[in-house]
Amino acid sequence: MDQFFHEFGSQCRNLQKKTFSKGENITTYIAKRNQFCILIKGEADLIRYDLNGNRTIVEHFTKNDIFGEVFYIITTNNELFVTARQNCEVLFLPYDNVKNKCKTNCKFHTILQEHLSELILDKVTILNTRVELLTKRSIRDKLLGYFTILSTRSFSRVITLPFSLTDLADYLSVDRSAMMREMKSLREEGFIQKNGNKITLLSH
Repeated sequence: MDQFFHEFGSQCRNLQKKTFSKGENITTYIAKRNQFCILIKGEADLIRYDLNGNRTIVEHFTKNDIFGEVFYIITTNNELFVTARQNCEVLFLPYDNVKNKCKTNCKFHTILQEHLSELILDKVTILNTRVELLTKRSIRDKLLGYFTILSTRSFSRVITLPFSLTDLADYLSVDRSAMMREMKSLREEGFIQKNGNKITLLSH
């Protein structure tokens, strides 16, 4: 897919390719443009602010992840932004143009439609994992569950957190101070070792 996105991503007239610097807003989910977006470089977060200004990281996106209003039906007045965590390159396409080929029958659409089910399945898997994580009752279970997910993905007991600790608390929807106390307990009880943003899962 990497080669496809870079070689054919500029061939569709309905497709836009944009670059964003770290910290920039890539898109919002307020305008209801029914956008289909593909992150082809960098990392980004879907961030929600509620009416009281509380911040939650709803999703974390990495290379080749898909996102956009088409995947998130807005049912509240909460503000939702996709913000670049690193410098990013993103492909934008109206979802109606994803389902229907261009009049020019461009190669981009042919290949995209062939891989669309795979992209959506990956999206569903990620969302299901996120739901499972958030339904864990305790901060400890959320932390260990998240560390285990990262360990499984990297095939290593040594993982690198993609977030600062403040952002990790926002991602897990927990109080930062309470999370820091739980992290300390996990170290003292021999569940983890921590060195900067690297976590080592220990046998227990």
